Amino acid sequence: MYTTVNQEGILNNYATEPQMYYADYPSPQQQRQYALQGAFATLLVATVILVALGVS
Repeated sequence: MYTTVNQEGILNNYATEPQMYYADYPSPQQQRQYALQGAFATLLVATVILVALGVS
């Protein structure tokens, strides 16, 4: 932890910053997984809305 002290004796603690890195473009398999998750989420939301409309 990085700590400094000013003229009045007050401590300032600074968190250590993680090393930055660039994100990689998703692979074709990851892209298919994201598309599948999106389709499942859309189906789930549509089902919840239709059930809510059917109950009311």
